[in-house]
Amino acid sequence: MNMESLYEYGSRAGFWRLHRLFTERSMPCTVYACALALERNPEAAKVRFPTEKSCVSPIRRRNAIRRAPAARRTLTAGRWDACVQAMVTAGWEIASHGYRWWDYQHVDEATERDHISKAVEVQQRVVGTRPVGIYQGKPNANTLRLVVEEGGFLYNSDSYADDLPYWNTQYGRPILIIPYTLDNNDMRFAQALEGDRFFHYLKDTFDALYAEGETAPKMMSIGLHCRIVGRPGRSLGLARFLDYVRSKDRVWLCTRAEICDHWCPPRNRPAPRRGSDRAAHERRPGAHARGVVALPWPHPRASPPLSVRGPPGTRTTSRS
Repeated sequence: MNMESLYEYGSRAGFWRLHRLFTERSMPCTVYACALALERNPEAAKVRFPTEKSCVSPIRRRNAIRRAPAARRTLTAGRWDACVQAMVTAGWEIASHGYRWWDYQHVDEATERDHISKAVEVQQRVVGTRPVGIYQGKPNANTLRLVVEEGGFLYNSDSYADDLPYWNTQYGRPILIIPYTLDNNDMRFAQALEGDRFFHYLKDTFDALYAEGETAPKMMSIGLHCRIVGRPGRSLGLARFLDYVRSKDRVWLCTRAEICDHWCPPRNRPAPRRGSDRAAHERRPGAHARGVVALPWPHPRASPPLSVRGPPGTRTTSRS
């Protein structure tokens, strides 16, 4: 039960600390959400504030607000507010982290197919839009094929193979692979993470990719967990890094769905298979929410069926 409380910290406190860090800087991000967690916790921040009519005096209202956790006081008075609502309102992308946080290595194909379908259905119902990207996390040899067969996913992130997105056409329908990261990831410091160490590692990675960006763009993903970097002493290192990145020019801060949009715009995409939600592709949260002045230069090993070309020298940073 004590271990469970570590995870609970992420939703009770860590999420809202990270939410402030990003929204105060107007920075987007991609959130990987397990569908079962969304289904069981559609309102992860049930803090209801008294309205003027329900309070006998302003003093009672003031005291009621003071008793609420500080990170949640900014939410709208008189309503039940949720983490999901906060993410959608901020323009963040909510991508799929599968139906359950399982190791799918030895899960049979029928079960995994059913879980992928459930993950889409649950997110559509709870969030209002289907996910366009998925990071199963612990896939098996069938996972990518099942993702493609589902028909509605535009990208998959179960890869650590490159510094840029690339295309996979192994299963007939092209799907964009947007690699994730295990090194720029707070999981590496779960037991002993000082904010300074995390900051310096992220800065060194960014500086190396930024220098290489003089000749060809690069992508930097950063893996964050509310229960880890959401701790007070760790969050300051992340805040320093966000401010450092923001001080640089020609850096595109974006969601993974936005990377997908600019790597292959909607008009150039393969048509979704029957049964997928075409309209959801155009109304996903975060898409086209921020101006971008340049498109990514295609990777030599990632030529899409219909390429989108733009000037070199654009760097991309994505957080998830």
